[in-house]
Amino acid sequence: MSDDDPRVRAELRTKIETRRAGIAAFLHDVRPRRNRLTNISIISSALAAVLVAGPALAGMPFTDTVKRELSLSSGAAVWRPLCVAALIVSLVSVVSSNLSKSQDLAARVTAAEVCSTELEGVLTSLQFGHLSVEEAAEQYHQSVSKIPFVEELPESLRPPRGT
Repeated sequence: MSDDDPRVRAELRTKIETRRAGIAAFLHDVRPRRNRLTNISIISSALAAVLVAGPALAGMPFTDTVKRELSLSSGAAVWRPLCVAALIVSLVSVVSSNLSKSQDLAARVTAAEVCSTELEGVLTSLQFGHLSVEEAAEQYHQSVSKIPFVEELPESLRPPRGT
């Protein structure tokens, strides 16, 4: 079979399309998780700052005012719950931030997006005859080697052949 056999070219196009579908599925799953963890971290750390702002910035006048308005017995009844709440939301912030970092979600999303774009370029060049099958296959392997964490789509989810 020749290097530029139309069947081989079509098979490579199908392989690239299938891989791009796998990348799209990966991004569909991972982007929301990355965004959710980032948003939780940002909101939790801001909330922790808000919870300690009154006692930290206004001190005793803040504590005395809240104690008097809420008819509490002591200043500790004001600042202790605020500090406990700040501790809890700080822990939520730290955990969500570290989960995102430990899974390297931002870098994985970026790598998958770049790979998908590269594969789109390979596919276009292959379709319009600007690349030989051999060159396209080499570029395909170079691109997908950057995303070993993206699994192949199961056969049932693959696009039909010849599309």
